[in-house]
Amino acid sequence: MIIIIMKCLILGAKGMLGTELSFVFRDYHPTLWDQADLDLTIESDVEKKIGKLKPQLIINSAAYTNVDEAESNQELAEKVNGEAVGYLARVAQELNAVLIHYSTDYVFEGKKEKGYQEDDQTDPINAYGRSKLIGEKAIQNYCKNYYLIRTSWLYGRSGNNFVETMIRLGKEKKEVKVVNDQFGKPTYAVDLARRTLNLVENKKEYGIYHITNEGVTSWSGFAEEIFKQFGLAVKVIPVATSEFPRPAKRPKFSSLINTKLTPSRHWKEALADYLAKR
Repeated sequence: MIIIIMKCLILGAKGMLGTELSFVFRDYHPTLWDQADLDLTIESDVEKKIGKLKPQLIINSAAYTNVDEAESNQELAEKVNGEAVGYLARVAQELNAVLIHYSTDYVFEGKKEKGYQEDDQTDPINAYGRSKLIGEKAIQNYCKNYYLIRTSWLYGRSGNNFVETMIRLGKEKKEVKVVNDQFGKPTYAVDLARRTLNLVENKKEYGIYHITNEGVTSWSGFAEEIFKQFGLAVKVIPVATSEFPRPAKRPKFSSLINTKLTPSRHWKEALADYLAKR
């Protein structure tokens, strides 16, 4: 198969996912921009700077990701996760570029125990989810050539994440309370970046994709496996979400079902890879 290397722009390049994308797409010699290089919430700057660069592939991994703070900063969350994505979609359409954007399991209500397929009805229950849904709709309204990738429970080598939090707590305590009534699929940022590259190079049909590691677990189950693989003798005490009141509601069941691609590796295998390389 002949792979045509497109002129590539990665946004949010210094973030957890952006760091991995920058490495995985290295053969494309991507232009790497973060917030200091382009403020995505300023429409005129988005039009001018990206219009001048003329990329053929735009990968947007920039996002407002603080779920709880989004409840009190809805305007900012919607500007970054929603309106700014619309600016990118319009520029991509004008340039006839391919736009890749990442969304979340939190666009779903979380009542379906079996999980959610790509075309299931969205119905977010918190401000973060609503802001991400605004971005999803903007892409679908303004851009033809897009990959809209939903993922969940992301962790990686750059930045804070659940795995590192558990390791830190495990070194400090003999017992850790962790929620056991929220269920989803942990996802290693390296695997998400690699699957993104596969979408592009295999010229998959444009549209919505669910990309996670396989296997459903609870946060407490995830924590137990982290301690087991890392070799920490820590007792995980499963507790209900109600024991940890937080500003934002969380969906109970938010596992993303992939019906379009070959399955990714199991989350336990991906976790072992992460721990071996951290």
